[in-house]
Amino acid sequence: MTITHISDTAHWVAMYRAMESERPDALFRDPYARRLAGPRGEAILASLPKGRRMAWPMIVRTAVMDEIVVRAVTRDGARLVVNLASGLDTRPYRLPLPPELHWLDVDFPDIQGYKREAIGADRPRCALEYVPADLTDAAARRTLLDRVARGPAPALVITEGLLIYLAADQVAGLARDLHSCAPLRWWLSDLASPRLLRMLERTWGRALDDAGTPLRFGPAEGTAFFTRHGWREAAFRSTWEEALRLGRAMRFAGLWNLLGRLYPSRLREEFRRMSGIILLERT
Repeated sequence: MTITHISDTAHWVAMYRAMESERPDALFRDPYARRLAGPRGEAILASLPKGRRMAWPMIVRTAVMDEIVVRAVTRDGARLVVNLASGLDTRPYRLPLPPELHWLDVDFPDIQGYKREAIGADRPRCALEYVPADLTDAAARRTLLDRVARGPAPALVITEGLLIYLAADQVAGLARDLHSCAPLRWWLSDLASPRLLRMLERTWGRALDDAGTPLRFGPAEGTAFFTRHGWREAAFRSTWEEALRLGRAMRFAGLWNLLGRLYPSRLREEFRRMSGIILLERT
């Protein structure tokens, strides 16, 4: 069983959350992850080269984004969270969020239906609403953002695991659309570099290409790509550095760190920004 649709990647990522949640020293606990991943998630992970060995970046991404979401709500005053292409994300159910927070979960109706059935009667921590929408449909996206524009502010939008599957012009269009929606003050996402895309292409490229979900977006200019569309970098959390901080780095990471000190500063910075979690802010 392999990936056949973009929504299948949600089962795959849920398996990584399940693996972490079942550790005695888990960075986070997602009680729904194993159920949501299901047999499909287990089979997809087993079918991918280095599937388990590459768990650490996904686990780090989840943990760091958890931290940023909680901080945006509790410290910075975000009153609305809009999670685009949310997949099988369960943050409204598992994070310590205030009940007055509004949360919009946006994705294809079938993946939302599957998630709601798997979670069952459990209640979210905040005011959660499921919004079925195909984000590639420009009219549906405008309808969604018109609704967000009438909602509480300030708002945080999340695009976890989405941008890498889009072409640059699609990301640019999304950035402009999000910027046109005044309540959206922050944008939380993950970002790959061209070097990372090349590495992933060698590992998972064939499986993803065959499924019609190729890896596409890894801008050479990094977060500067978003500047001309109205967004500036507020924070960049290097996946490599965060993995070391959280104790989830790959094997021999310490050795690679030592070797990295021999590289020129420009190359060290390129490696540091090869993969990261970014928080953008409206300019």
